[in-house]
Amino acid sequence: MARHTLRAALRALEAEGLVRIEPNRGARVAQLDADELRDLFALRLALEREAAHLALERHDGRLPAAVHDAAAQLARLAATRRTGWAGVAAAHNAVHRALVAAGGAPRITRAYAALDGELSLFTMQLRPVWTRDRLGPDHLELVAAIERDGPEVLRAHVDEALTALTTGP
Repeated sequence: MARHTLRAALRALEAEGLVRIEPNRGARVAQLDADELRDLFALRLALEREAAHLALERHDGRLPAAVHDAAAQLARLAATRRTGWAGVAAAHNAVHRALVAAGGAPRITRAYAALDGELSLFTMQLRPVWTRDRLGPDHLELVAAIERDGPEVLRAHVDEALTALTTGP
């Protein structure tokens, strides 16, 4: 690969907040600090909560099958030890993307997609503080709770993940 191509790719990743470039030291994968996580989670919560509200409104108080299927897939993969963390993390992100897509609001979906890189980075940081045994069942319960109690339950879900990341297990 040409150096120019590599530098351009690293600058693009830096602009997305996924890589930190240090002069004379090189590039490294970004670690989101507590303030960056709080900002990311505030935006994530706003988008997910509104999308969930729209989804429930448009589907008679239920979330579409795609959301239930994504949560079930996460539970299956998290319970299968031969699935690596990257696969579990991708399934986790798929649950939240399905929830946002269920709202049927293209602008919300596009705004959420713009966060995809940072959200994937956040999910990789969850590994030491959120066990795979817990990740699947928690998301099955989250989907049920959204239908039962409304989209405001997302606040507790997001707050719990943020607390785990900023204070440790």
